[in-house]
Amino acid sequence: MTFDESFSEYLKNEKGKATTTIKAYCADAADFCEFMESERHRSPLKAGNADVAAYLMKLKDAGKSSATVNRKLASIRSYYTFLVGKGEAELDPTDNIKSPRIPRKEVEYLSVDEIDRLLSAPDDSDKGLRDKALLEVMYATGMRASEAAAARLSDLNLRIGFISVTSESGKTRIIPIGRPARAALEKYLDGVRQRFVGEGEDCGALFVNYLGQSLSRQGIWKTIRYYGAKTGLGEDLNPQILRNSFAAHMIQNGADLKSLQDLLGHEDITATKIFLTVTKNRIMDVYDRSFPRA
Repeated sequence: MTFDESFSEYLKNEKGKATTTIKAYCADAADFCEFMESERHRSPLKAGNADVAAYLMKLKDAGKSSATVNRKLASIRSYYTFLVGKGEAELDPTDNIKSPRIPRKEVEYLSVDEIDRLLSAPDDSDKGLRDKALLEVMYATGMRASEAAAARLSDLNLRIGFISVTSESGKTRIIPIGRPARAALEKYLDGVRQRFVGEGEDCGALFVNYLGQSLSRQGIWKTIRYYGAKTGLGEDLNPQILRNSFAAHMIQNGADLKSLQDLLGHEDITATKIFLTVTKNRIMDVYDRSFPRA
């Protein structure tokens, strides 16, 4: 096993990283090693704080965003945690290196009225009933498009009212499903799905296309964009906005951050904290409308 393969196995087996993340981390680590050898003229095993700082400055000068710089720094941190753990390097050169501050973007989400409009858009055709079930479930659970595409019939327990969701990293979480989503699923599963599957072999996917195959991630994006355009909510409507809407409405109705983190499948609660801005904005709106000296 090569050294790169060892790092890849470490990320997969010990850190539980998704395949796309592993590829990015390995590429980032390789880029830093190339920088050390070609521009700093030293082995990556001898890197220090100044080398990492110089590398990050090079990225900034090349016009890389703060988010990209942060990801590359995270990759290098993981790389040296791995090296130090194996005894290949004595020190972690990323110690005391702070991540660049990322300008916080406003969370884009739909209001409750807009969600109602979206979920009422599908008709009673077979496709409409499938799409209705898809939209209801994605909003009710906050699952990602990739997770909805990977959902299996066996993941669903309609009687109790929950679905088992597996992320790209392989971690599984149990999410309750509310009554409207359960009702939409029952209509879809009561004949519609089987008509899509036909007489062929059942692939076992929860959401299927006309060919009886698993509805792809791209198919899910296309479906959401279609209903965004149909309802006047915009052709740029996407699964992330549905996921944001789930989280925003949970926060607005009193959900605590830890519970929301578990429901969304965030590894780090920092990613969940962005939804606190939704509550702050709502409080400011109430203040502006209600206080005479606002």
